[in-house]
Amino acid sequence: MVELTKDSFEQEVHGSKGVTLVDFWSQSCVPCKQLMPDVHAMADRYTGKVKFCSFDIGLGRRVAMKEQVLGLPSILIYVDGEKKNT
Repeated sequence: MVELTKDSFEQEVHGSKGVTLVDFWSQSCVPCKQLMPDVHAMADRYTGKVKFCSFDIGLGRRVAMKEQVLGLPSILIYVDGEKKNT
């Protein structure tokens, strides 16, 4: 699981080839924390097939706004750096 920052998001997600899953969460989001073990289990199961990333919106709200994250938890899928409608 790649822990994203506002500085690494562009390169790690939009500059990535293949399928990338980004889990948007925050420290204060209880449902986010409940979902996290399942996301980590999927990351273990699909290692090498899907790039799994995590982004704490508390560290970069502008990134979340740019990606149109309207609520938490949110999981977005990108293919070759392009966000797909999920």
